[in-house]
Amino acid sequence: MAELDPETLKREMTGWRRDLHAHPEFGFEEKRTSAFVAAKLREFGLDDVAEGVGGTGVVGTLKRGDGNRAIALRADMDALRISEQSTAPYRSGNVGIMHACGHDGHTAMLLGAAKLLASEGGFDGTVRFIFQPAEEWGRGALAMLDDGLMQRFPFDEIFGQHNMPGLPVGHFETRAGPVMSAEDNFEIVLRGLGGHAARPHSGSETLVAACALVTNLQTIVSRRLSPADIAVVSVTELITDGTRNALPGLARVLGDARSFRPEVSAEIERQMRAIAEGTAAAYNVAAEVNYSREFVPLRNDAELVDAAFAAAASVFEPGNIAVAREPMTASEDFARFLDHVPGCFVFLGNGEASAPLHNSSYDFNDDGLLFGANFHVAIARQRLEV
Repeated sequence: MAELDPETLKREMTGWRRDLHAHPEFGFEEKRTSAFVAAKLREFGLDDVAEGVGGTGVVGTLKRGDGNRAIALRADMDALRISEQSTAPYRSGNVGIMHACGHDGHTAMLLGAAKLLASEGGFDGTVRFIFQPAEEWGRGALAMLDDGLMQRFPFDEIFGQHNMPGLPVGHFETRAGPVMSAEDNFEIVLRGLGGHAARPHSGSETLVAACALVTNLQTIVSRRLSPADIAVVSVTELITDGTRNALPGLARVLGDARSFRPEVSAEIERQMRAIAEGTAAAYNVAAEVNYSREFVPLRNDAELVDAAFAAAASVFEPGNIAVAREPMTASEDFARFLDHVPGCFVFLGNGEASAPLHNSSYDFNDDGLLFGANFHVAIARQRLEV
């Protein structure tokens, strides 16, 4: 089989990545992106390309030899509702939407791996290339699973990767066990009686109660959970129906909570309800708590972490491979696949000067593309050894 020139492949991947960056699409709206991906996979000569899996997902299948094992390699495709602050010629052309998390790079790296494996082979079995929609709001993996992913395209294990700002390009990290946290969302609605700003005693306005509630919620982690448990409770929005000279009769307090164990998530919800009810009673208003679980914790399989480090040794310099020191309180719906098969999620450097993820100035570092593609290839060949 023909070998691909690395520099030529890097130029191709850079072109794909920048095209995707210029045309970002929000979750379950990735029609152009999924069509782009499907066309490339067919161009590479994959055995099967399925579109519309879980809405806008794409699954490519590549078989070599007569091995009966299958592995999956996964990339996410969706962008965020953020307005890009960039002068790059490939900046977002869709107002209010941008690839602020590097999913354009993840997609390009997996396409590069598909082209390499289709051209060069070097494995015995089946590789599933999973291009997932709607990762950012935790629905894409579930949608693909609900659409029969495991039955239609079965695989034994799964691998994914994410770029990491602050980590130098050409560096690799992962760890066994807990890697990324669960994410719960909450909305607490306070209802009282609004009125004139000059006569607060005439009603039961909700703004002061909401401010007290925001402060009281901070005691969940600091005073009501064990210090041995990692958890975060963050209020991200406070919205009222008041105006300059009118006290609000309704206030909404929204945010999210992160944890690594279901028991901790349950305790956060229990304490939140108690605090909301107590605070509301103290201010003579009513409280309604809406609590939902959006992401589950991501836990890497120890055996597959060892395999990932072994594969990384053929791609990265020895001094650039490390065990991640601690779990992250960010969330990732790759974890949903791990309810069905063992897997491993890894991190690749996006550069020390990179803007943070979900920042309007963020951009994926194209110098990392070959590292990502080559890691996908290395793990596929190792797990499906000829």
